[in-house]
Amino acid sequence: MSTAPDPSAAGLIDSHCHLDERRFAEDRDQVIARAFAAGLAGMITVGASEGLQANFEAVAIAKQYPHIRATVGIHPHEASIVTDEILDKLGVLAQDPMVVAIGETGLDYYYDNSPRPVQQAVFRQFIAMARQQHLPLSIHLRDAYDDALAILAEERAGEIGGVIHCFSGNRGQGRAFLDLNFDLSFSGVITFKNADELRAVAREVPSDRYLVETDAPFLAPVPRRGKRNEPAWVAFTAAAIAEVRGTGFEEVAQETSANTRRRFRLAFE
Repeated sequence: MSTAPDPSAAGLIDSHCHLDERRFAEDRDQVIARAFAAGLAGMITVGASEGLQANFEAVAIAKQYPHIRATVGIHPHEASIVTDEILDKLGVLAQDPMVVAIGETGLDYYYDNSPRPVQQAVFRQFIAMARQQHLPLSIHLRDAYDDALAILAEERAGEIGGVIHCFSGNRGQGRAFLDLNFDLSFSGVITFKNADELRAVAREVPSDRYLVETDAPFLAPVPRRGKRNEPAWVAFTAAAIAEVRGTGFEEVAQETSANTRRRFRLAFE
């Protein structure tokens, strides 16, 4: 499929990126400046990049920019490091007004960097934290959809709601998460050649239930695939979604921006 040559990011919000990540250490300010220069309306930087400290760095970045917010959590890859002390510290940090969600948390059975029972237990703990803090969840899933759906149902996580970040499942899985009050966020994966099923999900998802993201510095979209991703390039993902939905880029920008603002209760203009 084709993509726009270099679309403006006007009006878009990158709902999931990792601005604290070490690959941005040398030029983070320039990356952020490029995103806003391209027209991005805002970004959510996810603190779960590299352990506990990354969360404090994400919140610090959000405090520097009026149109950036943060999330706090521990990635399922690192679930084994989670202790009561870490949970307590994150619970306090989650009360910062710059924090708009708990996560990313979830399950990753592709790499299994932490034992699956540990991932599941920690996932439940972060669901409990989200409930306590009255914040939505930002959820990472890979090769673990059935277990995730079961845990979310058992923990009544639909009462909290949130986002399945970088959704890469099929239509049935997408409908199941939507039914549980979780929106679907699409990344640059939707531009990949073998992503026909994912494009079908994007075609059918209700207009008020989808978001766009980069997951920068990961998952750069076509035609930037293989490079370090950055928030300005969320425009390529939005352009691909507009193509498969048979609508205009501006409509995708308006819908996803409104959905992101509502789900994360964003106050910035």
